[in-house]
Amino acid sequence: MNLEVIKKSRIFRLIYKFPGIVGLYHFSLALISSIVFGFPSRKLFVIGVTGTKGKTTVLEILNDILTKSGEKTALLSSLYIKIGDQVEKNLTDNTMPGRFYIQKFLKRAERAGCKFVLVEVTSQGVVLSRHKFINWRVAAILNLSPEHIEAHGSFDKYREAKLNFLEYAGKKGATIFVNEDNQSADYFLEKLSGLKVILFSGGERSLSISNNIDKSVYLLSSVFNRENLSLAISIARSLGIKENFIIETVKTFSGVPGRMEFVQRSPFSVVVDYAHTPDSLELVYKNLKDGLKKNSKLICVFGSAGGGRDKWKRGESGKISEKYCDKIILTNEDPYDEDPENILGDIIKGIFEKEVEKIIDRQEAINKAVELAEEGDAVVVTGKGSEPYIHIRSGGRVAWSDVRAVEKALKKKAPETLR
Repeated sequence: MNLEVIKKSRIFRLIYKFPGIVGLYHFSLALISSIVFGFPSRKLFVIGVTGTKGKTTVLEILNDILTKSGEKTALLSSLYIKIGDQVEKNLTDNTMPGRFYIQKFLKRAERAGCKFVLVEVTSQGVVLSRHKFINWRVAAILNLSPEHIEAHGSFDKYREAKLNFLEYAGKKGATIFVNEDNQSADYFLEKLSGLKVILFSGGERSLSISNNIDKSVYLLSSVFNRENLSLAISIARSLGIKENFIIETVKTFSGVPGRMEFVQRSPFSVVVDYAHTPDSLELVYKNLKDGLKKNSKLICVFGSAGGGRDKWKRGESGKISEKYCDKIILTNEDPYDEDPENILGDIIKGIFEKEVEKIIDRQEAINKAVELAEEGDAVVVTGKGSEPYIHIRSGGRVAWSDVRAVEKALKKKAPETLR
């Protein structure tokens, strides 16, 4: 039976009325799975990164530094599942998969002779005890802004889930990294008092002169990647990797698929990005808008997830798009069991003055954006990044790629636009 169908069953809903039983159930699965696979993390150096955005990029940068320094690594992220030289796309639909999956992954990493294991840690994964019975050696909080609020019940509970991971790891001896620039930094520092905490910053000061990082590294990174870069560098330093080696490695980092990925740069640029929260959208839009010449247009294609996921951000995303985008095209993202028209209607509630075009078919929406683009313009497609599916009714999913959709649109417009 499909998992989404199970979650909607009467028995499942009844069980979830008793939080104590649910918590015991998830804790038991975490314990049993670790016993089955022999507590593999005890023989590994496990690094966990949590935060609202940027987790994947941090771990990709850190993995690049570690592998180029000669270390054998394993990586579990929303993009990839990597063990040594074996790399495959994460098709589980979960950034942080189930407890048995994670413990099996750790066992495979141990058997492959990996020293370092890098894991994305999500708030929802923490609520489900997926972080437990893992010997975390480093735990980091990259940033925090409203997301999954409806799933957790409030921002405070969302933040508490992040704290629970850091506390769990810290009490077992892990070094904790906290972003001092984030507005929740004081909260974490107070709650983590007595544990080993290292502060990092995404500001220019931390990435340049005061920490002996070459100024060019800072300038090469985009505004919204600076905190990602800073955390990766801070962790690498703590592992004893030489400063000059870190600098040279991050200079050549090729980027992460679906994260500010330029499918084309001229005669007009087309960018695919995973941004799906108002603050992420604003960073992407502002960065691209600031790079345009006068009279050039920013053409934005986006939507919002259905299934009751953070409905509050739909109107907010609309407000952000109105502030930066010269042309707004709303389209389907992951509707789940919601009517896509209703989702787009919620976004439009945040747009008051600019004209909006609704094209439910995501391919057609991207086609339209590319068709409208002229020399010097920028088209940006957000919300999916490199995700391989669009999620539809009753747990169904349709194979998808924003990058391939953009490439099709470019070929349809004119083959000579490809560079």
